[in-house]
Amino acid sequence: MDNKKLLIEDDLPFWIKNGLDREYGGIFTCLDKEGRLYGEDKSVWFQGRALWTFSKAFNLIKNDPEYLDAARCIYSFLGKCVDTDGRMFFTVTRDGRGIQKRRYYFSETFAAIGCAEYYRASGDPQALLDARRYFDVAYGCFTGEIATSPKFNKETYTMKALSPIMIMLSTAQTMRAVDVENRERYDAIAKECLDEILHGGFLTEKALFENVSAEGKTVDTPTGRIVNPGHSMEAAWFVLLEGLISGDREAIDAGKKIIDITLPLGLDEANDGIIAFCDVSGRPPVQLEWDMKLWWPQCETMIAARMAYDIFKEEKYLELYRRLESYCEKYFLDRENGEWYGYLHYDNTPSTTLKGNIFKGPFHIPRFYMMMSVLDDGDSIEKYAE
Repeated sequence: MDNKKLLIEDDLPFWIKNGLDREYGGIFTCLDKEGRLYGEDKSVWFQGRALWTFSKAFNLIKNDPEYLDAARCIYSFLGKCVDTDGRMFFTVTRDGRGIQKRRYYFSETFAAIGCAEYYRASGDPQALLDARRYFDVAYGCFTGEIATSPKFNKETYTMKALSPIMIMLSTAQTMRAVDVENRERYDAIAKECLDEILHGGFLTEKALFENVSAEGKTVDTPTGRIVNPGHSMEAAWFVLLEGLISGDREAIDAGKKIIDITLPLGLDEANDGIIAFCDVSGRPPVQLEWDMKLWWPQCETMIAARMAYDIFKEEKYLELYRRLESYCEKYFLDRENGEWYGYLHYDNTPSTTLKGNIFKGPFHIPRFYMMMSVLDDGDSIEKYAE
C-alpha cells in the first residue's frame, strides 16, 4: 500500500466530503458504502477521535488548510457533548443534545487527545485548557476519584479490565508530547499504566487477558479466559512506544512478547486476517462475532508488526505486516467508493457495507496510515510521538 497516498487521496477526503456537519459543527460517522448519511446521531468518541485525526494529519503529514478547517469544525461542536456534571455523553443528537451516557470515560480521553493535537495545530490556548480539563475528568474516573457505575457487582465479582488502562497509557503519551509544562505528571501516569499492563496480572505466558481478578489472577470463566487480539496488538505497540520513549528495555521486550503470544490466538490461518475474540483455553467464546474480521484489529496488528520489525529486524514481523497488508487491500479497501469496509464474516465476505457507524470513523485507519508513512519515509516511529 502507498500509505501516504491512501491517507491524503482516499481516507481523509472521504470523511471531509461526507462526514463534516457544516451547519451544526462536528462530524457524522453513520455513512453507507458510498458515503451517504444514514443516521444523524453523533458519536462523541468520534468528535474527539476525528479532531485528533485531522489535527495530527496537519501536524505530521501535510499542513493542508482543509485538515485544519475540518478540525476547527469538529472542535466547535465538542463542548456541546458535555453533560451538566462535567462528564461527556456517548452519543448526542445532530445539534448536540445528549442521547446516551456510559460508565466508560473514553469520550473524555478521546476529547483530551483531540484538543491537545488541535492546540498544536491551531495555537489556540483554549484548546490546551480544554485538553487538560477533559484529561482531568478521565483520570479522575480512572482512579475512582470521580465515581462511575461499576461494570460488575463488586460484592460477587471482582474483576479489572485491560482496556481502560491501555487507553489511559496512550492518552498520557499524547498529552505528554503537547502539554510539556506538565510532562512529569504524564510521565508518572504512563509509568503507572505500563506497570499495571506488565505486572498487574494481565500478561501471562499464554496471553494478554482482557479481564483478571482485582488481585491480578486469571479467572477460569468465559469473561476471564477471553482475549481480544486487536486490543492485545494495540497494547503491544503502546508498550513498545513507551519503552522507546522512556528507554525501558523491559517494556520493549514485553511488547515483543505480547505480539508473539497473541498471533497464534488471533490469526486465522485458513482464511487470513485477525479474528475479533478467542477463548484462551480453546473453549467456545461467548461473543457471537468472535470469528469475524473487523477493520481495526488488522490496523493495530500491522502497526505492532511493523514497529517490531523496525526495532528487532526479525523478518517474521515484516512478513506478518506484508501478509496483512495484502489481505486488507484485497478484502477491506474499497477502491471504487473510498475508505474500508468495517466488518467481514470469517470467510472475508462483508457482513455489512457501511463505512461508518457509532464505533467506526476516521481514527484507526488514518492513524495506521500516518504511522506507516513515518516509517515509509525512513524516520523512526518516535517521530510520530513527538
